[in-house]
Amino acid sequence: MSTFITRTRALGALAVGVVAVGALAGCSGGSTGGSTDAAGGTYTFWDPYPQYDASSDWAKVIDKCATDAGVTVERTGFDTSDLTSKALLAGQQGNSPDILLIDNPAVSTLVEAGIVTATDENGLQVGDVSENILGAGVVDGKTYGVPIGANTLALYYNPTVLSAAGVDPSSIKDWSTLNAALEKVVASGKKGITFSGIGTEEGSFQFLPWFWGAGADLTKLDSAQAVSAVQLWTDWVKKGWAPNSVINNTQTTSWQEFQTGDFGFAENGTWQKAGAAKAGYEVIPIPGAKGGSAPAPTGGEFLTLPVQKDSARYAASAKIVECLTSTANVVGTDNTLNYIAATPEAQKEQLAQDATLKPWVEAVGAAKARTGDNLGVKYPVISEQLWTAVQNSLTGAQSPQDALTAAQQAASSK
Repeated sequence: MSTFITRTRALGALAVGVVAVGALAGCSGGSTGGSTDAAGGTYTFWDPYPQYDASSDWAKVIDKCATDAGVTVERTGFDTSDLTSKALLAGQQGNSPDILLIDNPAVSTLVEAGIVTATDENGLQVGDVSENILGAGVVDGKTYGVPIGANTLALYYNPTVLSAAGVDPSSIKDWSTLNAALEKVVASGKKGITFSGIGTEEGSFQFLPWFWGAGADLTKLDSAQAVSAVQLWTDWVKKGWAPNSVINNTQTTSWQEFQTGDFGFAENGTWQKAGAAKAGYEVIPIPGAKGGSAPAPTGGEFLTLPVQKDSARYAASAKIVECLTSTANVVGTDNTLNYIAATPEAQKEQLAQDATLKPWVEAVGAAKARTGDNLGVKYPVISEQLWTAVQNSLTGAQSPQDALTAAQQAASSK
């Protein structure tokens, strides 16, 4: 039985139950497409960037890379929330695109479905991609794509508010010093911190730096370290250092709160950095419980090569991907997307162009893949229980310990 047939059959069960883990990189999207006959020299490319039309720099660099590979490309942009299900359906029908740019948590879902090929099969080179960024594309020791870049979370702060409160941002090294800063800000008549604690993947995404920063593990949701992280957020709300609105805040609404000028701090992502710079806001990495930069989750997409009936197509597809991820091309793309590049060389080039990216490079350097540690398709189940526990604690429905005990039991039973 051929690899293609085996993988296609594997899609049937998973396509029905695919779990969407959410778009955190601010990308949206699309329409339809599929592989065309190799004899025509045309290759199909699906991505989550419908906002970029044929005249955009993104479309132009794809066309250039295709020309260099001796082929042409038909590109289609899809909404991120639809792209995974469309990719699964196309794989089931044997009509996958040649190149698929997909949100990084979805890579393991497509691997489980047998939709994408491993780098040792398709010839893709990962080069010197940072291991922590590459982690979202590694399943059972095999790599299934190349990251185009990454975004992550950090703490924005309002220098005017902090100065009036007598807070030196450089003094914030751990949770204790952050708490002291929040207390001073609130005592000065301002509000402490805002973030997204909503009961969705956005809530988990924003909580993970504190969870991991406490030393907690996603396979042990009820550990003492995990409890301390939930307690931290819960105490902020109880003390009035964070508003009750965080319970329902998305990353967008929490940012809108911060833009009122009433808050000292806001947890948010790389995608806000341009607007933050215009407003005069500055940024520091999220501190770990006992110091250092807390591991924040990586957002961003992977360039993958879906399974094709004709494996000879992989060679040209791999050339296109390697062209797109070369330092010469990817730096401009990452700057446009507000991403940090995935290789040290490209990061160095970004910093040479914009030194203010230094704290973001540091944050990405400490970041982790949500589906890393070989969690793969287990992550969405765990994440749902985690955000549920956080919600139950923030609302006072359960204590942090009880909420996480219930979360661990629920995650283990699924």
